[in-house]
Amino acid sequence: MGALLVRAMTADDCDAVAALRIGGWRWAYAGMMPQAYLDAMSAEEDAARQRRRLAEGDGTVVNVVAERDGAVVAWGCLGPCRDEDVSEGAGELYALYVRPEQVATGVGRRLLDVVLERAAADGFAHLLLWVLKENARARRFYETAGFAPDGAEEPFDAGGVAVPEVRYARPVTRDVTPAG
Repeated sequence: MGALLVRAMTADDCDAVAALRIGGWRWAYAGMMPQAYLDAMSAEEDAARQRRRLAEGDGTVVNVVAERDGAVVAWGCLGPCRDEDVSEGAGELYALYVRPEQVATGVGRRLLDVVLERAAADGFAHLLLWVLKENARARRFYETAGFAPDGAEEPFDAGGVAVPEVRYARPVTRDVTPAG
């Protein structure tokens, strides 16, 4: 395997990121979400949405990709926390996806480290994220990285089916007290 390069996402990455995201959902969430919902996802529509968001963005949302041998193998996205019950100054990890064949190779951890560095540079004291309650693999990954459930739960609407999610939080730097 070649060296891993983590860099800012560009419009040229939108097709690869969309394929990664849709493929990631189908791989990671099989059996946790209705298959019809996963099958209906469109990489083309997602790429168009990604391009629009990048073009219209005001700089508050950060997208980074990890590239190996010229191919995008992971994507992360963060910005201000969207939850109203969280104190000001919290960021949110909106997405972190790794190609299935790259899982457990350190790619996700390296990308998360870059996300945390960027969150600190952007002045966020805490970083929160939502993860499917049944997604044991992702929950272990985030717990190993210092995240912990903060008690918040809500359903994700997957085509009319409520799929439970739990919120995780951690300080951006280890010397900050947890969000709450």
